[in-house]
Amino acid sequence: MSRTVEGQTDMTAPVQAAYSYCEAVTGAQARNFAYGIRLLPTEKRQAMSALYAFSRRVDDIGDGALAMDAKHDRLESTRGLLDRIRRGAVDEDDTDPVAVALADAARRFPIPLDGLDELIDGVLMDVHGETYETWDDLKVYCRCVAGAIGRLSLGVFGTQPGAPGAERAAEYADTLGLALQLTNILRDVREDAASGRVYLPGDDLAKFGCSDGFRTATPAPGADFTGLVHFEVRRARALFAEGYRLLPMLDRRSGACVAAMAGIYRRLLDRIERDPEAVLRGRVSLPGREKAYVAVRGLSGLDARTMSRQTIRRRG
Repeated sequence: MSRTVEGQTDMTAPVQAAYSYCEAVTGAQARNFAYGIRLLPTEKRQAMSALYAFSRRVDDIGDGALAMDAKHDRLESTRGLLDRIRRGAVDEDDTDPVAVALADAARRFPIPLDGLDELIDGVLMDVHGETYETWDDLKVYCRCVAGAIGRLSLGVFGTQPGAPGAERAAEYADTLGLALQLTNILRDVREDAASGRVYLPGDDLAKFGCSDGFRTATPAPGADFTGLVHFEVRRARALFAEGYRLLPMLDRRSGACVAAMAGIYRRLLDRIERDPEAVLRGRVSLPGREKAYVAVRGLSGLDARTMSRQTIRRRG
């Protein structure tokens, strides 16, 4: 599907077209991740776009309007496509551009494709209406839908030769995924409640008097919603601090990509912490200019150095 000549990838037209399709999907739908992905060199950017497009397809099935049985069938069919990619049974003549691009990316990078099986497992949890009583329960879900994406991405990024602690890189990538997912859960509590989904652990909801849920723009009488949010924010910050240990192990542009994506979510977390009830009134987001600023800081290494210093202080 592609061949390497003197260190350069000579890509066939169908494969290039497949990557272009995936990059278009990423640019149109990856509201936060696209800012980091743009900082990567071409081959890594293309591979990350293929991963995103496949993941987006899985998420869209879970969030779509199909009946539960139909969603289950579509997800298992997607798992079958993933198995074909894993077996090398997808070539450039396949009519599915996402499959063509992901198959080529898997040939060029050591991507642990089993992580996409985990993503499908996580979306099936959504389809079946799983709820989570404890943080340990929720971590299982977060590792499927976000930690796995961190480990898949690490397959594209790679680690720098001789980087200290590189044997734990996958663990840190997984933990950073958990931090991003918990931030997503806080941001989307009202939207998820409207869809009948509750992700925050049941014992946390009970502790802060929030077991009645989040279907209105104000907390239920007697609920300590601010306390609940601040409790989860502290948990997310601890996960970010642990996950940031990955950054020194990456090359400059891969590190910039991760720093940009993490930086955007950290700023979202800051906004949520300052005004917890904002998440009940609507979706908390950053303007595009602020996301671009975070990306520039990531490319310059400023956010990476800041994150590393914060991690060192916490460890000390």
